Amino acid sequence: MSHQADFMQLHQLLSRYQPYWQLMPFACGELPWQNTHLQERLKILSDHAIAELDKDPTARQAWFIDCFPELAELPELPAFTPLRPEPELPFWLSNGIPGRKVEQIQQFCTQIPDSAAPVLEWCAGKGHLGRMLAYGQQRQVLSLEWQDALCQQGAALAEKHQLPQRFVKADALSAEGLAVLKPEQQVLALHACGELHLQLLRSASQQGCQQLQLVPCCYHLIPEPQYPPLSQLAQQHDLALSQHDLKLAVQSQVTAGARIERLRQTEVEWRLAWQAVRTELTGDASYQPLASVSKQIFSTEFRQFAEWAAGQQQLELPAGLKLDTYLAQGRTHARLVRRIELIRHLFQRPLELWLLFDRALFLEQQGYQVEVGTFCDRVLTPRNLMLRAERIQR
Repeated sequence: MSHQADFMQLHQLLSRYQPYWQLMPFACGELPWQNTHLQERLKILSDHAIAELDKDPTARQAWFIDCFPELAELPELPAFTPLRPEPELPFWLSNGIPGRKVEQIQQFCTQIPDSAAPVLEWCAGKGHLGRMLAYGQQRQVLSLEWQDALCQQGAALAEKHQLPQRFVKADALSAEGLAVLKPEQQVLALHACGELHLQLLRSASQQGCQQLQLVPCCYHLIPEPQYPPLSQLAQQHDLALSQHDLKLAVQSQVTAGARIERLRQTEVEWRLAWQAVRTELTGDASYQPLASVSKQIFSTEFRQFAEWAAGQQQLELPAGLKLDTYLAQGRTHARLVRRIELIRHLFQRPLELWLLFDRALFLEQQGYQVEVGTFCDRVLTPRNLMLRAERIQR
């Protein structure tokens, strides 16, 4: 019952402050809230202070807590106590895996309960998690992955090191992929995206899989334009979350390097500058989003980006159009957007928890005992929320 109470507390907060987070910052030409005290708190912050607060959730909440006091009353998820020591890995086992990813897998492995059930690694990639588990616990591991090249590489590594791991090449969303789910299984998914982990929850619970350990990611990667809640309680208290809203749940990041930060800032400024160009060319001031594009373009010139954007929206740049003015407008608009995003980010973790508890409540409806908590510190990954579920024997 505690999951229901926690969910409702989160829902009440998110509902009350919906205008502060459920909006499109790029579409705003001014601060969208008639809240004098909040405007004053934002006004006294320099651009540098805005950037620093955006990197530090604790400091950010402390700065605005008098504007949103309910944030201090939200449920604190426990840090899961390791069920086993962190596995010590030989060099050959972790070779080729980025260091932070190795640590995430090691921390995840400490949270896997003892079980005689065979292991299914969901959306395995090269099977790094399954390989560590096969080595450290001598468990039989079946790794599901849809990309043939990754299956071949993972299978070759398992064979080379004589590990009890085999691969199934199948789309996790297909009938073939779902057919690998069996009742007597321990199913593991570390940072499974959107629909991939939603389908796992639906199908694994339908099959009655014995245990589930899930760390969700990329909640916005779903086929529907609006999120369909899983649990009955979330369906009764639906926030009508668009894919754009769901992206907020994954916007917190571990501090990136200076180059990545510059590219992010350039991307925001250029996209907003293009919006000013588009308004000039069409007379339509409404915000029209652009598709994703390779980050390499933001290391070039703004004109190259503008030519790409014009092609995306079936427009033609007039010869000799001076772009410097629009670029200056984009930089000014970006300062406003960063302030709006700073406020939205206050509700990032509450929204992520709302989504996690929706998943937990759904599994409870399907006859599982469910625990939620963190499996590692957020400096290792901000996507550190874990759901552990075990089917209740009847």
